[in-house]
Amino acid sequence: MRRLQLIDATIRSIAKYGIGGTTMSTVTEFAGLSIGIVNFHFKSKQNLLDETLVHLAREHHDHWRKSYDHSGAGAADKLLAIVDAHFHPRICTRRKLAVWYAFYGEVSRRARYRKLADDIDDARFDISAGLVAQIIEEGGYCGLDARSVALTLESLYDGALLNLLMYPGQLTREEAAGQIYTYLAALFPRHFDMPATTRTASPAGDGADVPDPETAR
Repeated sequence: MRRLQLIDATIRSIAKYGIGGTTMSTVTEFAGLSIGIVNFHFKSKQNLLDETLVHLAREHHDHWRKSYDHSGAGAADKLLAIVDAHFHPRICTRRKLAVWYAFYGEVSRRARYRKLADDIDDARFDISAGLVAQIIEEGGYCGLDARSVALTLESLYDGALLNLLMYPGQLTREEAAGQIYTYLAALFPRHFDMPATTRTASPAGDGADVPDPETAR
């Protein structure tokens, strides 16, 4: 419980101050705990940062995997479950997005952070490519390469999530997911419908499960 409390505080600190501005002191400020507790559980700031990224990667992995496992039996249903998992309100918050992009903006440690996340979530791309291959075969779609489509999906996720972070108020989670639905419907019209264009939900919020006291004021 203490470890999770400190990881949540680290997420809050990175979202507000960035990685460079996050210190043991800022983490303890958000957590309401002593520096001794942080040192006891994590030993160093680097360990705390690594564990925070691993926590976010596992949270995302567990969410898309559960959505995938509980979706319909068809390849299209399972692929949409993976798409939707990226934009779930528990996963897709501006605070968590800020932390993801803060990690990948760290030039000196980018490869390290990428490996930490990929070691947890490297199965998703292969599963997506397999689903796309099945859709191509079922629909008799010509001239499409499953792995290229899966790579494009990964790029669309990254772009949509970055837009949600950078342009609050201009895009909702549903609209971001709808951009990807549109891509899939254009490629595979016998499997996916074009999404409605009506704006029905609010943009990604700053908070995750607990409101941010800084933004709430």
